[in-house]
Amino acid sequence: MRECAKCYRKSTDCNIFAKNLDFCLHIDIYLVPLQPQINNHKLKMGQVIQPVMYEPLLDMKQTEQGIKLIKEFFQQNLSTELRLRRVTAPLFVLKGLGINDDLNGVERAVTFPIKDLGDAKAEVVHSLAKWKRLSLAEYNIEPGYGIYTDMNAIRADEELDNLHSLYVDQWDWEAVIRKEDRTLAFLKNVVERIYAAIRRTEYLTCETYPQIKPFLPETIHFIHAEELLQMYPDKTPKEREDAICEQYGAVFIIGIGGELSNGEKHDGRAPDYDDWSTMAENGRQGLNGDILIWYPVLGRSFELSSMGIRVDKESLLRQLKLEHKEEREKLYFHQKLLNDQLPLSIGGGIGQSRLCMVLLHKGHIGEIQASIWPDDMRQRCKQLGMNLI
Repeated sequence: MRECAKCYRKSTDCNIFAKNLDFCLHIDIYLVPLQPQINNHKLKMGQVIQPVMYEPLLDMKQTEQGIKLIKEFFQQNLSTELRLRRVTAPLFVLKGLGINDDLNGVERAVTFPIKDLGDAKAEVVHSLAKWKRLSLAEYNIEPGYGIYTDMNAIRADEELDNLHSLYVDQWDWEAVIRKEDRTLAFLKNVVERIYAAIRRTEYLTCETYPQIKPFLPETIHFIHAEELLQMYPDKTPKEREDAICEQYGAVFIIGIGGELSNGEKHDGRAPDYDDWSTMAENGRQGLNGDILIWYPVLGRSFELSSMGIRVDKESLLRQLKLEHKEEREKLYFHQKLLNDQLPLSIGGGIGQSRLCMVLLHKGHIGEIQASIWPDDMRQRCKQLGMNLI
């Protein structure tokens, strides 16, 4: 007996199935075996999302060549567009300094002892938002310029599916700004420049591999998370993202992390890097957001980047208080910021494997990067034409 991982129809209850492929053609979600009952809670496996009739457009050799092409071309465009220089980044940092990023505020970092430091604990990074800002000060970067790096991370709490892996690779970037740049208009301008670099990379990819056709729209649409809530009050945040991305093709959702009128957040953000609480010139809170696109291969929205203007002293103290994290004020990074030893900045991360997956029209991020996947997921992906590395 099998059930759909999303709509939970039993296979005997649904008469619309591919003969040799165990997925529901109503919603294109791969079926997972029913799991045993433990304490009356059903265990769920990682979900595999798969469109009907998926067929890779590139073989494994072409895919590896395409990954190299995209990574080299995009990072050159990004660095030129935003005036960034490349720096070397750490894989891990010392625990207790407040340098590692908490992302949504709940993820556990991979931790290990260091023998030569008296078993002091180190943490594998989640991202480098705070580390980059420290580096801007160390390199004495001027306003209008910045840095980028190849960031590699392990996120052990990630829920594995087509888009999410334990292994994260992204271009992490950060640039120094002036006080007068802390505006929504400035944020939008940077978003548009990043999106332009993505579209140029799509054009090159399609020129190199004619079987791949472009699908990204010419412009990116901006909307605040509160406006999105008002448009779709009965939908979940993910459903709202799907709806707006399907309508516009590419969207930047502003104000991720702040509480909305329904008393909930669109999505979580840690209180000490993105500024999600400052009132912008549009009368709404938040100087940060996410770049999302509509991805036709999977028929859903797809996040490419999380970014924003970073907290200043006032917004840091305000957000720590809102999240009841005032104890962080005493940490190394936070003290540097509160004592005016760090520059104002804007920054973000752009998924390398995610961008390659989208531009090469792949169905699973495991076709782009080597990671650990459940055996059942590997087998089912192979059956459906997705050969995970």
